[in-house]
Amino acid sequence: MLAKLLAGALLLWLCGAASAQQKWPSRNIEIIIPFSPGSGVDLIGRAVATALTDLLGQTAVVLNREGASGTLGFTVLAAAPPDGHMLAFGPTTSIANAPYLVKGVRYNVESFEYICQIFENIFTFSVGPQSKINSAQELFALAREKPGTVTFGHAGLGSIPHLSGENLADALHLKLQHVPFRGDAPVVPALLSGQIDVGSVGISSIRGNDKIRPLVVFADQRHPVYPNVPTAKELGVTTSVPPGHNGLFAPKGSPAEVRDRLERACADALKHDAVLRAVNNTGMSFKHLNSAQFHAQTAADYKSKGELVKRLGLETQ
Repeated sequence: MLAKLLAGALLLWLCGAASAQQKWPSRNIEIIIPFSPGSGVDLIGRAVATALTDLLGQTAVVLNREGASGTLGFTVLAAAPPDGHMLAFGPTTSIANAPYLVKGVRYNVESFEYICQIFENIFTFSVGPQSKINSAQELFALAREKPGTVTFGHAGLGSIPHLSGENLADALHLKLQHVPFRGDAPVVPALLSGQIDVGSVGISSIRGNDKIRPLVVFADQRHPVYPNVPTAKELGVTTSVPPGHNGLFAPKGSPAEVRDRLERACADALKHDAVLRAVNNTGMSFKHLNSAQFHAQTAADYKSKGELVKRLGLETQ
């Protein structure tokens, strides 16, 4: 009799567990974007939210939790219940780069589930409409004439645009003054107003803005959106900083069934009309990686960025 009762209880528990799994997602999915609204990452993240809403049958809503070079948003994700109802979308820089330069980061590379990578973000050195600088060579000449006075804005400490600017300055023996912002989007109005001399800013944030003129592209090849703008390599920067790797993340310990379904949905999102439009409109480059590849790449980036930060002599702030 006891055995039958136990067997019945076990059966009920298994049915309940299966039912709970089938119900996911049982409410709105919140997607943290760790940078300010209006950036290329934000625009594509919102398109991904639209795609996931269609693919998963529950509304995916975006929460902008910008600050501390993106580490604030990822701190929130790391502490979230691992039930698949809170995710993050953004660059791996907040995981692989920022911890070397931002004090008090309470997570590491292994604190998250890597769902999939969706695109790469290419950055530039650009000037605004008030600038009298007409070329990269003029920028370099001014920096040599007045060392430490030329300012460049970027998306935050340890971000790809920050490290790209510092790497260029180091390679060409220039002294530039960096100015951190809360993401890529706020750099644009600072350029337009003349608050900063140069913006290390994503193509996704300046495409279509004819008042901003890119002088350098931080990539191995010229970008099709700006085919006349030279690459940093062409200008003598023999070492390069890889582009921003952007994708979807979940808290560590999320159920395997949830991770697998999210990974399939993430891959399908690349074919969704909203995502295709957003990537095309921002000039981004699709670069899909599955969960294992995305994790391995981020772990390798973390190691290489530590070496880069040390070589550049950058300090935690």
